[in-house]
Amino acid sequence: MSITIRHMRATDWPEVKEIYEEGIKSKNATFETQAPSYGKWMETSHPDCHLVVEEHNRVLAWAKVLYTSARPVYSGVGEVSIYVHPDAKGKGVGKRLLQELIKVSEENGFWTLKAVIFPENEASIKLHKSCGFREVGVHERLGKMGGVWRDNTLLEKRSTIVGVD
Repeated sequence: MSITIRHMRATDWPEVKEIYEEGIKSKNATFETQAPSYGKWMETSHPDCHLVVEEHNRVLAWAKVLYTSARPVYSGVGEVSIYVHPDAKGKGVGKRLLQELIKVSEENGFWTLKAVIFPENEASIKLHKSCGFREVGVHERLGKMGGVWRDNTLLEKRSTIVGVD
C-alpha cells in the first residue's frame, strides 16, 4: 500500500466528512449524531495538527489534535481523534497516521495527548496502545446513546521530548 500522509486541505473536507459520518453510523466512535460544518470542524483543532492519509488521490483516513482547554496551563495537552475509512482498516494505515500525528503534535509543542474511546472499540484502543498510549481510567456512564449509558476509556501519551524539564 503506497500512501502519503500530509496536512489536510479544505478540498479534503468532503472525504473527511464522509469518513467521519461512517464513524457516526458505527455508534462506536463518537457520541455525535451528525458531522459539523467545515468551519466548526477546523476551529476545534490545532491548525497544524490535522492530517490525512491519501492513496491515488483518495483520502483513506484522517487524524487531528483537538484543543482540550483554553486555560494556558493546558496549552500542551490535546485530544487525538483518528478515523479510518472501512476499506482501509487492518492495513496499517491508522498506525502510520497516528505515529505521524504524534510527531507533528510534538513539533507543535504538545506534551500530552489524550484519547477518549468507547471500550467496545477494541481496535482503536489497541491502535493507541501500540503507539505508546496507556490506559489511565474509565469515565463510567458518561453519556447516553440511543437511550443507553456509555462508558469512555481514557488513554494518554506523554511526550519524551516536549515538557520533560
